[in-house]
Amino acid sequence: MRVNRENLSRIALAAALAALPGSAEAHVKWFAHYSVPQQPLPLHEVFNATFWQYNVTAAIVILILGYLGRESLGLAILRSLDRLSAGLKPRIDALYRGGGACFFVALWVIGDVIMTPELKTDWAVIPWLQLAIALGMFWRRTLPLSALGIAFLYAYGVYAYGIFHMLDYPIFLGVAAYLALRGLGIDLLFGLRPLDVTRWAMALTLMWAAMEKWGYPEWTYPVLATHPEIALDLNPHFYMISAGVLEFGLAFALLCAPLVRRLGALVLTVMFISAIFDFGKIDAIGHSMIIVVLLGILTDDRPVARRPPYAAPIAFCVALGLYLGAYWGLHAALYGTTIW
Repeated sequence: MRVNRENLSRIALAAALAALPGSAEAHVKWFAHYSVPQQPLPLHEVFNATFWQYNVTAAIVILILGYLGRESLGLAILRSLDRLSAGLKPRIDALYRGGGACFFVALWVIGDVIMTPELKTDWAVIPWLQLAIALGMFWRRTLPLSALGIAFLYAYGVYAYGIFHMLDYPIFLGVAAYLALRGLGIDLLFGLRPLDVTRWAMALTLMWAAMEKWGYPEWTYPVLATHPEIALDLNPHFYMISAGVLEFGLAFALLCAPLVRRLGALVLTVMFISAIFDFGKIDAIGHSMIIVVLLGILTDDRPVARRPPYAAPIAFCVALGLYLGAYWGLHAALYGTTIW
């Protein structure tokens, strides 16, 4: 009985991360020393009892929410989300373009970064390109040019920092695709709407970021030392495991049925906004485009193909395995590090 109580207590503490999220969504590369070629924790150290316990819990929560979405309570929650986002829904395109313009103007003002704070550059043309991208947001005909500019910045980031580092940021390719599709008047691409493209890009971005919390927890320890309140008095290593599970689970939720994805978007939005109070303007600028995209996902009530609720947790487990294999496998292939 004692073991059960301890397990329940630890699960409750991990769940509290969603209520007081703080640094769970602060990008550690912006605030602490890191080295991408560094050896990540071998998978045999990542695969401890806490890791499996919490990921199984996340899969069960996704299963429960899948069933809930078909019941009267789930439908009532969806109606509440509709009321919450009613004023925003018809303005999503303006939000994406206006938010994107503000984001790239802020980058122009900073001057020496490529889309995110840790990607530094001394190439003088980059700030002016980012200003041109911002100006292109104002006219529909110039949206494809802004999209092309974002794609170029991403490619330049790959050239300067490597593909492994830039896999932190496929969200920018999603935003570029959205702008191009909207500018060209294309409503569907391979069955996906422009908003769906950004939703998938967001999910892929955050699921990859969760791997970093498990592979490189020591990068975040200095941040936890200077902001002890965000760890909720948990052991730092235990905190990083639970924060990674939380981020991966919420990111995967964005690919699920409307109730699951909209609740996931709501929680993630709160997490990103709350992190700004701890980490200030750098965090606000760096995550502003992500917050904008999450608000778009929050308003999206389009149903998905009806599948049995148990399909989502199975897909969650498959996605977890694929991401673990891709992250550690690609790192080993590029840098010669150890997987196991």
